[in-house]
Amino acid sequence: MARYTPLELAATLKEGLLSFPVTPFDAELAVDETAYRTHLAWQASFPVAGLFAAGGTGEGFSLSPAEAARVTRAAVEEVGDRVPVLASAAGSTVQAVQNARDAEAAGAEGLLLLPPYLTECDQEGLASHVAAVCDATRLGVIVYNRGNAVYSAETVERLAQRHPNFIGFKDAIGDIEQLTRVHTRNGDRLFYLGGLPTAEVYALPLLQLGMSTYSSAMYNFVPEFALSFYGAVRRQDRAAVTEKLERFVLPYLEIRNRVKGYGVSIIKGGLKAVGRDVGPVRTPLQDLTERDVADLSALIDAAGVRPGSPAAADRASASAAQPA
Repeated sequence: MARYTPLELAATLKEGLLSFPVTPFDAELAVDETAYRTHLAWQASFPVAGLFAAGGTGEGFSLSPAEAARVTRAAVEEVGDRVPVLASAAGSTVQAVQNARDAEAAGAEGLLLLPPYLTECDQEGLASHVAAVCDATRLGVIVYNRGNAVYSAETVERLAQRHPNFIGFKDAIGDIEQLTRVHTRNGDRLFYLGGLPTAEVYALPLLQLGMSTYSSAMYNFVPEFALSFYGAVRRQDRAAVTEKLERFVLPYLEIRNRVKGYGVSIIKGGLKAVGRDVGPVRTPLQDLTERDVADLSALIDAAGVRPGSPAAADRASASAAQPA
């Protein structure tokens, strides 16, 4: 059973860094639950505000509904007493409703609703899709504004008025006008989080639009750096953010941009580079080449962000010590 009401969950999530743990696979591409639990325990050992099971970085799009339910349950069992665990819902309305019910049964605290599969949607269709999921669960529901699911400010407002468990708006488009309209129209009724690929790049300017948090994929393998970066964003320390972008994030993007789909693959590559290998990605994604992993490992060392290293710990402590 969930420990948070939807509104309590929103209040918790909006004040800290969020992340989407990878889903480990073995050599046969089956879910490796033992490795998953080990990874979750490590992720929850740092002060992260929420973990989303079977999300984009967790290759939720490659999991069957049964696997997604299993992954969510394992996350709740392993770390649910330490950090809020949220699940994902995707695909058709029927599948998303099933995902929502499975997540609630597994003990998740909330749900990220991904865009419907493939088909283009108008606002009435999107509203009906979200309403069906909100009606199917007591969990707090966050919509993901991306791809074929672009929600108008009016649609978001209508959903917020009709569904008390509709609590959040995650954006992966970056349309400033749309975000301004959504935030102006809905205010503090919702919480807002950034979800553009490698969200750190956009975090500081989006903070000005009301997005107090974001989902950090790189938290999976450089958690101390990711938390330090988030602290600099929340302090609106532009100099610190710029230094961190130059030192690690922008060179990291150069590796990520070598191949389409590396936005997810590079996270598992990063875990391999720091000695916490969680296995391959599933198709249609492809793994980083050995050269890519070597380049990423070298960057991690050059930037001083290898987890557990004195440099990473010192930088994280210094960042946390600076006044807001």
